[in-house]
Amino acid sequence: MSNCDACLVSGLSICSVLTTDERTELGSFGHIKTVKRGQTLQWEGEDSLFVANVIDGLLKLSTATSDGREQIVGLAFPSDFLGQPFHSRNGYTATALVDSRVCLFTRTAFDAFTLEHPELGHDLLLRTMDELKSARHWLLLLGRKSAGEKISSFLLELSRRMARVVENQNDNQILCPGAEPAPLDRITLPVDRQQIADILGLTIETVSRQFSHLRAIGVIELPDRRTVEILDRAWLQENAGN
Repeated sequence: MSNCDACLVSGLSICSVLTTDERTELGSFGHIKTVKRGQTLQWEGEDSLFVANVIDGLLKLSTATSDGREQIVGLAFPSDFLGQPFHSRNGYTATALVDSRVCLFTRTAFDAFTLEHPELGHDLLLRTMDELKSARHWLLLLGRKSAGEKISSFLLELSRRMARVVENQNDNQILCPGAEPAPLDRITLPVDRQQIADILGLTIETVSRQFSHLRAIGVIELPDRRTVEILDRAWLQENAGN
């Protein structure tokens, strides 16, 4: 990757803890890969050959149950890190929900670079802890919440995650660790309603009914099928159990 300074997520990704020269060094053995909607970037259980930063798009992370069914265990947004450094096997399958771009690094080269730059290893540890927290939240979302609670939680998560990307792109600045910009009140959905249904373990009819209900009671507005305006965030938070 020839110009890391032009990266849309440089202020949020693992590269944000590196100096300009270190980012250039890391970028010298990275390359951009486009992952088309429906294409799988890595398969669970296969050799771990690379790691990656998500630049734009959205990917689902999944594992297979003993009877062969897919279980979605999380989502990867822009600036998220994919792969498991120092592991020989992939722990999950990563598939693009929309056309996406990632910056790929061979795992062996990335592992060696991490050993030489302890600040990067420290950031990876923090991200791993955040992923564990997110995984626990995801288990609650899929296993215990009603359809309405799932939709509320999903909209709040999109509002929060996409705000970080928008803020970084607008300001071109590195956010302080732990800093959270104000969540977005207007969201452009990166996925359609069938994909939302698949993510949340619902039917498309249930998703459509929930959106219509939220609109009818004045919690959201729907200017078009891919845009959601949050009018009553407090209601969503209470309904989601946040």
